[in-house]
Amino acid sequence: MNTNFLSLTLELLIGFFALLIMTKVLGKNQITQLTPFDFISALVLGELVGNAIYDKDIGIYYVLYAVFIWGSLIYVIEMITQKIRASRPWLEGTPTLIISKGKIQFNELRNNKLDLDQLLHLLRDKGVFSIREVEYGILETNGAINVLRKHPYEIPINRDLHIAPKSVGFPILLILDGEIIHEGLAKLNKEVSWLKDELFNLGIPGPSDVLYAEWLEGEGFEIQTY
Repeated sequence: MNTNFLSLTLELLIGFFALLIMTKVLGKNQITQLTPFDFISALVLGELVGNAIYDKDIGIYYVLYAVFIWGSLIYVIEMITQKIRASRPWLEGTPTLIISKGKIQFNELRNNKLDLDQLLHLLRDKGVFSIREVEYGILETNGAINVLRKHPYEIPINRDLHIAPKSVGFPILLILDGEIIHEGLAKLNKEVSWLKDELFNLGIPGPSDVLYAEWLEGEGFEIQTY
């Protein structure tokens, strides 16, 4: 009996530290930004360690090897998504605009298997209790929703302060990781040459020097370089 307890304790310690080390190697996004892929990864890793503890026919060394291989695959995927932006929609998914200019995009809800009750629940998590308060709502890849409120409902409440209403703009992404977002240029009805000229006027040689750039109507560019 004592030998069984000692063996179980040893396996628990090894499994705990193996997963702890893997979490450190893979980064905090495995915890703070849980995508469907990350969720499956967590289930598989938990199952591997569980097998080592409860299945006496599976040795701990085999499980540690399996954890190492699985962790290496996750690490490679993370490196690919960091280096190759085009791979992110396939491996991480893309945010979805489910509320646009105050209107619910029903087709996008259906495509993301989200019903109206779930949408309202996600909005309440953000402190929004009425659709009428929302100008834009984005469903993130981790299943959370982020909202941009209409101007009268911004905090502090502009209506209470008797501030004159004005339209709420939506930031248009133009450059990400040094790559031009052509969809953003299309929304502005602008060409790549216009963007390059604007960057040059700001003292930036070209898009490859830009980490992040967006355009907001009435405020212009927000640019961060490497």
